[in-house]
Amino acid sequence: MDNEKTGRRRVVYLLLSVLVAAGIWLYADLTSGTNGTPQTKTREFLEIPIEYLYESTLTDRGLMLVDEDTDRTIDLELKGTRWLISNLDRSHIRVTASLYDVTSAGVQRVNYVVSFTDSRFGNNAIQREDASISMARVNISELYSRTVNVSCELVGNVAESYSAGQVELSHTEVEVRGLQEDIDPISYAKVTLDIGNSAVETVSQNLELQFYDQNGQLLDKADIHSSVESVKATLPVFVTKELRLAVDFIDAPGCRARNTEFVIEPPTIAVSGDATKLKDVETLKLKPAYDLRELGTTASENYTTTNYPIILPDGCTNVSGVTRAALRIRFKDMTNATVTTENISWLNLPEGKQVEALTDSLAVKVFGTEADVSALTGEDIAVTVDLDDYSAASGTYTVPAEVTVNKGDIGISGLYQVQITIREGAGEPSEELPDPPPEEEASGEETSG
Repeated sequence: MDNEKTGRRRVVYLLLSVLVAAGIWLYADLTSGTNGTPQTKTREFLEIPIEYLYESTLTDRGLMLVDEDTDRTIDLELKGTRWLISNLDRSHIRVTASLYDVTSAGVQRVNYVVSFTDSRFGNNAIQREDASISMARVNISELYSRTVNVSCELVGNVAESYSAGQVELSHTEVEVRGLQEDIDPISYAKVTLDIGNSAVETVSQNLELQFYDQNGQLLDKADIHSSVESVKATLPVFVTKELRLAVDFIDAPGCRARNTEFVIEPPTIAVSGDATKLKDVETLKLKPAYDLRELGTTASENYTTTNYPIILPDGCTNVSGVTRAALRIRFKDMTNATVTTENISWLNLPEGKQVEALTDSLAVKVFGTEADVSALTGEDIAVTVDLDDYSAASGTYTVPAEVTVNKGDIGISGLYQVQITIREGAGEPSEELPDPPPEEEASGEETSG
C-alpha cells in the first residue's frame, strides 16, 4: 500500500516539474535571449493611415490640404519583445502629423508621430525600426471662395384651418471655400424642412447644407468648406381662434365677485397669430383688474360701465377689428347704512400722560348685502386711534381713526377722525374739562377704509 502511494506522488511531482520547466522555457523564449538580454522581434505593418491635425487652422488661414501629392498612409517596421510584438494589432497604431505650423501653399513635408492607443506598447516598449517615409509629404493649396444663396425646400403640410407664413432662414447666403474646380460648379445651397403632416404649430430646425449645380444635381461636399455647416429654418404656422374676453376682480369686505352680475361686450373676439403662442390660449384678459370697492360704495341696482382697450398677445392680429370692450357690472344684493358706535379706544398711550376722547360716538357708513347690513349694530364696530405719533404732545387734537367690523362681510365707506385731549400726568382723566370745540362731522372720500 505504501509503495502505491509513493508511486502516485512521484507521478504528481514529475508532472509539476514538467509544467514549471515548460513555463520557464516559454518565458525565456518570449522575453530573453540566450545571453540574458531581452529577445526582440520585428514586424511589418502596411498602409497605416496618417491622421492630419489642425486642418481647421489651415482653413482659417485661407489654405487647405489637397489629396493629390499628399501622403495618406505609411508602412512601418516595428520592434519589440516577442510577447508584445505578437500582441500588437494595427488598430493600436496611430500616426499623426500636425499642420499647425503650415502657413503657405505648396508641396512640403511635415514631421509625423507614431503612438499607440494601448498603454502596454508605450514608453518605448515598441520602437520604430524602419518606415516607408521619413516625413509626411503634404500638398497645400490656397482656398478659392465664393458666396452662394441658400434656399429652403418644404416637405409636408399644415393642418386644416391653419396657415403657414414664409420660411425664415438664419442665413440666406453662405461663403464656400475650396479648390476652384470644386467651388465653380456650385450654383446654390439648399436645406430641406420637413414639417410633417398636419402641422399645428411653428416648426424650427437646424438643417445641414447641401450644394447643387445649375442643373439641380447634388454635389459631393467632401472638399467644400462652408462658413456655416447648418442653417436654422423656421416656418411660422398661424391659426385663427375665437378668444373669450375676461376680467379679473379685486375683492374687498362687503364687495365680492360672487355677489355681482356682469357682462362683457363683445364676449369674444377673433384673433390670428402664431399657433405656438396661441396653442393653449382660450381667454384674453382685459387689464387692469376691476376693483370692486369702486362699485361697492354706490350700492346701486343699476349697471356700471367701464371701457377697456383690447390688448393682443405679441405678434397677433385682431381679425374682429374691435379694439375696445365694455364691462357692465352691478351687485345682485347691495345696500348701505349708517351705524353709530361708541366703541372708541386707542393704542400706544403716551407714557406719563392721560388721554380723553372728546368724540363720544362715531357715525360709520357701511355697505354689504341686505342680510349682513341689517344684522349690524354699533357693538359690532370698533374705532381705534393710534397715538404713536403723539408721544410728546399735549392738548386737543383731531386724529385719524381706523374703523373695523367684526361681524358679517361689511365694507366701510369714508375716512374717519376723532378728537382727543392729551394731558400731563398719569391716572384717571380730570372730570372738569374745557368745553370741546364743535365736533366735526365724520366724513371722507367714498373709498373703503
